[in-house]
Amino acid sequence: MLDAKCLEKIADYLNSGELTDNFQYSDEERRYEILDFLEKLIELGEVADAVATKLIFKDSYLGALVDKDSGDKAQK
Repeated sequence: MLDAKCLEKIADYLNSGELTDNFQYSDEERRYEILDFLEKLIELGEVADAVATKLIFKDSYLGALVDKDSGDKAQK
């Protein structure tokens, strides 16, 4: 499931200032929804970073160190 258009829409929404405006002019419940969305997006970015690191360094010495530090077994 690779949907680059969806990611572009989210990036446009964040970069355009529309999210900021929506937050500023929304009621309290909607503001919490926006903050929850941003929190999930940040967590997703952290997961993506970890997966990308493992993929890039999978068969390298550095990859073995990354796996060791995270508690995962190094893949061979």
